[in-house]
Amino acid sequence: MEKQKNKSVQEWLPFQQILDNGIIKLKDNTYIKIIKIKPINFNLKSELEKEAILNSYKLFLKTCNFNFQILIQSNKEDLSKHIKAVNENLINEDNSIQEISKKYIQYIKNLNHDKKSSSKNFYIIIKYNNQNKEINNFEDYAIEDLNDKYFKIKDCLSRCGNIVTDFNNKKEIILILFSFLNTRIYFNQN
Repeated sequence: MEKQKNKSVQEWLPFQQILDNGIIKLKDNTYIKIIKIKPINFNLKSELEKEAILNSYKLFLKTCNFNFQILIQSNKEDLSKHIKAVNENLINEDNSIQEISKKYIQYIKNLNHDKKSSSKNFYIIIKYNNQNKEINNFEDYAIEDLNDKYFKIKDCLSRCGNIVTDFNNKKEIILILFSFLNTRIYFNQN
């Protein structure tokens, strides 16, 4: 029986190269771009604003006639620094403020324990697949296509009130890929 060789992490990961502009080249010659979305709080909007946002979102879905993936990364917040700061401020307060602060700290601890205190990061991942083998400067064409898609997404989602940013350097991409692949380690350090 042949001994099975374990693959290294580099062999296992689908990434071939991170380009200077933040676009990722995969081993199968496809290219991807990661876009971060900072959403609005829809629940705080008036009915008229909600209707306008929904209409803008419909336009986004109609305009972006290409495949994309939406990724939501949820992580539990570490509230220990906040609790420590509230405790430190209790020393100089009178009894009524101390009592309110203690109840507030208990409320925060309960939220954190019940995993209701979390933050979410929203990403859109767009992809360019080599469908036309006759293109001379394929990489340049892929970069241009992904950037066009990015600006189309940015334009549409900005109309909804969202803040749209792309990752345009290697260091940012490495951090975001690390957070995708090592969520437990990455978010427990922060």
